[in-house]
Amino acid sequence: MNGMSSTAATLLREDLRDFAGYKSARSGVALSGDAWLNANESPSVSPADAAGALRRYPDPQPQALRNALASLYGVDAAQLLATRGSDEGIDLLLRAFCAPGQGAIVIAPPVFGMYAVCARLHGARVVDVPAQDVDGSWRSDLAAMADAALREGANLVFVCNPGNPTGEAVAEGEIERLAQRLRGKALVVVDAAYAEFADTDAAAALLAGNDNLVILRTLSKAHALAGARIGSVLASPELIGMLQRCQAPYPLAQPAVAAALAALAPAALAHARAAATQARAERERLRAGLLGAAGVRRVYPSQGNFLLARFIDAQAAFDALLDAGVVVRDMRATAGLGDALRISIGTPAQNDRVLAVLADARQAA
Repeated sequence: MNGMSSTAATLLREDLRDFAGYKSARSGVALSGDAWLNANESPSVSPADAAGALRRYPDPQPQALRNALASLYGVDAAQLLATRGSDEGIDLLLRAFCAPGQGAIVIAPPVFGMYAVCARLHGARVVDVPAQDVDGSWRSDLAAMADAALREGANLVFVCNPGNPTGEAVAEGEIERLAQRLRGKALVVVDAAYAEFADTDAAAALLAGNDNLVILRTLSKAHALAGARIGSVLASPELIGMLQRCQAPYPLAQPAVAAALAALAPAALAHARAAATQARAERERLRAGLLGAAGVRRVYPSQGNFLLARFIDAQAAFDALLDAGVVVRDMRATAGLGDALRISIGTPAQNDRVLAVLADARQAA
C-alpha cells in the first residue's frame, strides 16, 4: 500500500519469510497425461470406491470450490483460502504470525474456545479483555482490545461477530476503526461463523481498505455441512499466500469438496437462505417463550442461531431437558457464566419441546 510494507508482511514470522511450504504432486501441475505415476498412489481401485475417484490425492485448492465460495462471500478467488472448517484458519494464523513459544493473541471472553486452545498449543500468550454484560446484553470493548494488543505486542486480535456464546453483534464501523488503529501492528481476525443469521453481513466489504483484516467463514452452520468441514479465510491475496504455504498438502477431502459444491448450487443456496430466515424467526419466538419461564433469569438477544440464557437453577433445567431427550450446551464452566446454558435453535417442534420441558419444570418446582 503506497510503497509501504503490508501488515501481513511486517508480522509474518521471520523464519517463514523465505519458506515455500511443501509442494505436493498436485501443486501447480497440469495433469494432462493418462498414466499418473507422480504421487505414489495405488494403481488399483479400492472395493470401497467402485468409481476409483478416491485413489487419487485431491486438489489442494479446487478452483471450482474457491470460485463458488468467493462468489458467495463477495470477494475475488485470490482473496480466499478453503480450509478444514474455520478451525484450520485459526490454527494457520497462529502458525504464520506467532513464532512457536512466542507472541500473543487478544480475545474477549466469554468467546469461542478454539482461539485460546490454538494459541496455547502453539505457546502463544492469551490476553483476555472480557466482554461486559451491560443492561441485558453483551458488549466487547474493541478500544480496550486495541490497547491490550499494542501494550502486549499481540499479532492477532480475534473478534467473534456474531459472538459465540454471547450472540453479540459488533458494528462494521467498530471493526474498521479497530483495524485502522492496528494497521501495521496486528491482524484483526473477524470470526463470522454465524453471519448468515445476523441482521447485517457486510464485513467482507472492509477488506479493500484494510490490509490487516481477516475474515473467517464456514459452511458448517447456515449451509448445514458441519460434517464436511469446509471453511474459508478471506484476506488480501498476499496474506492468503502466506497461509497456504503453512497448510497441509491435501487439506480438503474429495467427498467434502463434492458436498460443498452441491451446497453452493443455486437451489441449495436458496434453501439455506430460507432456513436461515426461519432460524431467525424461531430464535425470536424461543427467546420470547424463555423470557416468560419462571426459572429463567435472563435471555440475551442474539444474532446467531442460538440463545444464551441464565437460570435460577441451571442444573435442574439441564437435567430436565436431558431427561426429555433435549441436549443443550452447559456453559457453567465458563468464567462469568456459572448459571448459563446455550440453546441452539432447532426445528419449530424441537423449540416447542424446550419450552414445554421448562414449563413443566417450573410447575414441578
